[in-house]
Amino acid sequence: METHRGEARRANHEIAVEADLCIVGGGLAGTSAAITAAREGLSVVLVQDRPVLGGNGSSEVRLWTLGATSHNNNNNRWAREGGAIDEILVENMFRNREGNPVLFDTVLLDIVAAEPRIRLLLNTAVYEIDKGGSDEIRSVTAFNSQNSTRYRISAPLFIDSSGDGIVAYQAGVPFRFGAEKPDEFGEKFAPDPEMYGERLGHSIFFYTKDTGEPVRFVAPDYALKDVPTTIPRYRDFSVHQNGCQFWWIEYGGRLDTVHDTEKIKWELWKVVLGVWNHIKNSGDYPDAENLTLEWVGAVPGKRESRRFEGYSMLTQPDIVEQRHHEDAVSFGGWSIDLHPADGVYSDRPKGCDQYHAKGVFQIPYGTMITPHTPNLLLAGRIISSSHVAFGSTRVMGTCSHGAQAVAMAAAICREQGLRPADLLAPPRVRELQRRLLRTGQYIPGLAVDDPDDLARDAAVDASTTMPLDLSSLPAPLRVQLDRSRAMMVPLCEGALPSLRLRADVASDTTVRARLLAGAKPFNFTPEVVLDELTVELRRGPDREVKLSFSGSLAGPQYAFLVLDANPEVRVHAVRERVTGLMTVAKRHRQAPEEDLGVEEFDFWTPDRRPSGHLFWFAADPEYPGYTRAYEPAQAINGIDRPILTPNAWVARCDDPDPTLRLTWSEPQTIGTIRLAFDTDWNHPMESALMGHPESAMPYCVRDYEIVDATGRSVVTVQDNHQTLNTHRLAEALTTTELAVRVHDVWGDAPAAIFGIRCFSPDAARSTP
Repeated sequence: METHRGEARRANHEIAVEADLCIVGGGLAGTSAAITAAREGLSVVLVQDRPVLGGNGSSEVRLWTLGATSHNNNNNRWAREGGAIDEILVENMFRNREGNPVLFDTVLLDIVAAEPRIRLLLNTAVYEIDKGGSDEIRSVTAFNSQNSTRYRISAPLFIDSSGDGIVAYQAGVPFRFGAEKPDEFGEKFAPDPEMYGERLGHSIFFYTKDTGEPVRFVAPDYALKDVPTTIPRYRDFSVHQNGCQFWWIEYGGRLDTVHDTEKIKWELWKVVLGVWNHIKNSGDYPDAENLTLEWVGAVPGKRESRRFEGYSMLTQPDIVEQRHHEDAVSFGGWSIDLHPADGVYSDRPKGCDQYHAKGVFQIPYGTMITPHTPNLLLAGRIISSSHVAFGSTRVMGTCSHGAQAVAMAAAICREQGLRPADLLAPPRVRELQRRLLRTGQYIPGLAVDDPDDLARDAAVDASTTMPLDLSSLPAPLRVQLDRSRAMMVPLCEGALPSLRLRADVASDTTVRARLLAGAKPFNFTPEVVLDELTVELRRGPDREVKLSFSGSLAGPQYAFLVLDANPEVRVHAVRERVTGLMTVAKRHRQAPEEDLGVEEFDFWTPDRRPSGHLFWFAADPEYPGYTRAYEPAQAINGIDRPILTPNAWVARCDDPDPTLRLTWSEPQTIGTIRLAFDTDWNHPMESALMGHPESAMPYCVRDYEIVDATGRSVVTVQDNHQTLNTHRLAEALTTTELAVRVHDVWGDAPAAIFGIRCFSPDAARSTP
């Protein structure tokens, strides 16, 4: 029993917190940044104003997480983001392939809770900063209404990943709010502010459930009335969709998307409940009789508000032209995706206008720091970009990937007594890039050049090596040429190969075969014709298709072996999946009706598993690429995903003991071993709503061991499903040889290793 006397005034309970780094905002960007910084040795306070992590990806909003892969609806092959966000998505796939957003919450909380250097403050909203009379931030003040506690958080470095930029705003950093004019940055896609509007709105989603018996719905008085006359696209509502499939239930683009958020939320509730009333009670949706409204978002998913000015600004030409940046630390690949400001009330036939680049684009570090506040870094959707470029950079996968970069920058600053802007100097930005690549971050155009990596000085060999040839495999499957289809094949420089396929042919016919490539070798948009020929086929099963191409390539790159549409032909295919090989089909063409500063080209995209099987094919054994495509040396080339080549060692399918071996001429002392496996960089791994066929990717090594020169087992792993495996040895190992023996793979695929790196005991930092 406690009795407290009355007082004239009481202050809230207050706790002072100090850390190396304070991160404000616990969406996927802030979460990824916190994980990255903590693993680099920083003490981190992660402040999140909601009860769960994940922001728009959480169970409170329920938007699926996407980035450069864009649902596989563009030409960005093997483009899923790396680092901490990859670990999160791969783990969610393993635990939650059905896409339950509540389980995604638990995955995020579990990974963060496992990091002892992270102090997580949930339900805690930052409302004030202290600059102490200087340009630098000294502390932020936050309040938790659940425990009635005020926190004063002090740190030498801050990351603002709050979405609206509460820290940067109060710090006085210059920002932009709305769309630039076309002539400011040469952006032809810049919208008309009157007709289209200058900002993207918010969305609220809803889920339904079939109860097995009729359910009545009585709408609240505030629900939208007469949906057919107020929502021009009302016929697009379907009882077979849920959640973020209704992304176009959007509103607020003509309002202040920061200060009018509560007003926008009420309007979206009004729309959602009015739409549901129409579906249930109009009589136009008989399939809705047994459906109940299971969930409606209480928090709107925000798209756009403030964008803060940095040392550089990303614009439409940066994206479309895929411009090179010396300080590149991240990448994007989502379409330039602009929405009419009137949202669900717009009379435009589409809820958005999307235009893709022909490949991924770099994002520079200069967009993530500001000269105005020296100890502040920007992460998420608030980085320095034009409104048009923001249409691509704003998505969660891209935001998270960039946030990892600023977290690593913070770690380097803390270690070396630097300020974030100091890392713009070329030697320091190269160190930042190297540290990021070491942790699995992908930066287009860069490979790990790591002087600490002992594997670089080793001779590499393997038990077997997969040839560029699937003729030793059975081909029980058939793929009809109902549309133009292609196999993506990694070729080497020099003369083009001769290839053979097999097909079942319904009647005498011809097939046109083409070998296409990207205009830029690192792109996967097939637009350059290397050669083409027409093959006559006689009616019958198991017909040979001989393709003798002429011409040559200046350097290694992927080519598309295209078979034009012919429904009379069914190509033989194999069950096995092979790292670095993929089949795609021609879907549609990006063809803007006016000059918007974007390019016209075809989309060639894969069928998702369980479809998307590889063509059975045979290559000429004399072709140099026959043995080079998967040679063991690719496992130490510093690139851990297919780009110009597969960048992986792959064993033969019939290898009984697949083994990759490093050998040194002198003994090496090793403290850390890092392995990179194939978790299918092409799979978007949407985190919510959309289900997936597997929990673990079929290419991924499941069971393996690492042995030394004496044959002693140093590391044994079972049931791995993650991309990066880092082994810090309890005792340093001195040896002249390391061998990775693969015992099992998750799917019907040969063993594959993208990378192996070894570090001495005193060079183990940046290996998570």
